[in-house]
Amino acid sequence: MALDVLEIDRAIQIAKESAQGGIDWIEAGTPLIKSEGMGAIRNLKKAFPNKTIVADMKTIDVGAMEIEMAAKSGADIVILLGASNNSTIIDAIQSAKKYGVKLMADMISIENEVLLNRSKELEELGIDYINLHTGIDEQMIGKSSMGLIEKIAHSLNIPIAVAGGLDIQQATNAIKKGADIVIIGGNITRTDSVLNSTQLFRKELDSILKKHEINATKNNIQKQIFNIFMEVSTPNISDAMHRKGALKGLQSVTKNVKIVGKAITVNTMDGDWAKSVEAIDVAKKGEVIVIKCSGSDVAVWGGLAHRSALNKGIAGIVIDGAMRDIDEIEMLSELPIFAKNIVPNAGEPKGFGEINTEIICGTQTINSGDYIIGDDNGVVVVPKAKAYEIARRAKEIEKTEKRLRNEIQKGNTLSKIMSLEKWEI
Repeated sequence: MALDVLEIDRAIQIAKESAQGGIDWIEAGTPLIKSEGMGAIRNLKKAFPNKTIVADMKTIDVGAMEIEMAAKSGADIVILLGASNNSTIIDAIQSAKKYGVKLMADMISIENEVLLNRSKELEELGIDYINLHTGIDEQMIGKSSMGLIEKIAHSLNIPIAVAGGLDIQQATNAIKKGADIVIIGGNITRTDSVLNSTQLFRKELDSILKKHEINATKNNIQKQIFNIFMEVSTPNISDAMHRKGALKGLQSVTKNVKIVGKAITVNTMDGDWAKSVEAIDVAKKGEVIVIKCSGSDVAVWGGLAHRSALNKGIAGIVIDGAMRDIDEIEMLSELPIFAKNIVPNAGEPKGFGEINTEIICGTQTINSGDYIIGDDNGVVVVPKAKAYEIARRAKEIEKTEKRLRNEIQKGNTLSKIMSLEKWEI
């Protein structure tokens, strides 16, 4: 829900009714931010700590500064203009990674003829969401990007939002065409009952989700990526990345393991286990918690944390640092863990550090959403933007190795099969 009102007290009251009705995200609209400043974001985050708070900054310049402002005020997602110069976009993306927030590009005023190509370009740069937004003035002259939803949704791997005067019928049509997010403003906030209006939208959208297989193309790609990474080894993946991607110094604590999942990143100090444990609540089922410590002499993970993560359905734990309680964790082998060191001593939960920020773990740069694959050989990271390509290449390498293995089993040697002497320099 977009709160395009001017007063924060009124915005919070509307949001309370809408939250009761089932809204997922709460957006501090541009008018609200211009009227109340960063206090609008702070107050919304304080009032709704468990909701995703979106800051519609409509940034077009000084990208890093405005994203930092919104992030430090409590925003989870910050909106900037897709028409911004690429230098502003890149600067904003770097800031977003630093402060652990996501970026949505608002495509308002971008002509339909170039909308698809610009959306693809923004995805390649690292934008997290594309917002197909028809502005009020554009609506008045009959312009709409609704007809492009399906084409754009099937061309991108990142989620698509749709905004701009949506009523229930338009919102459901957008979902049918492949939108992941619908942003509703006046058709909730200006009604006699915000609660009833929200419930009507929620009911209709949930009904559509049950009747239709939504975003089949993107969901199918994600499923393919996961299945292929489960089939291939970390050496296959590293080979597909030209011998890159391996996390240095991390080994599997329990044997005969395999993990595949998207990263939830944690940056913390040696022995400060607060953020490591808090990440369990942030992570979703099937994700991998990746922890970067400033050292590896004091544990930031132990048996109690491991049991909590297992209950949550976390796929795996990766620690560039120390852990403890090895005997207990070995008994919980269904939750694989990779670590740099095993020690008996733990530190204190001081709370320094960040969750969902860019980290350097095992000499590799990792962002939340990147794919983490681990087995008895170690751990590799695959950037989310390259995941499908790397998965496919790793599968081809696995097929080649199977062929070589069969030839060796027939009595040949690897050097002769590959004609190594012929190709030596």
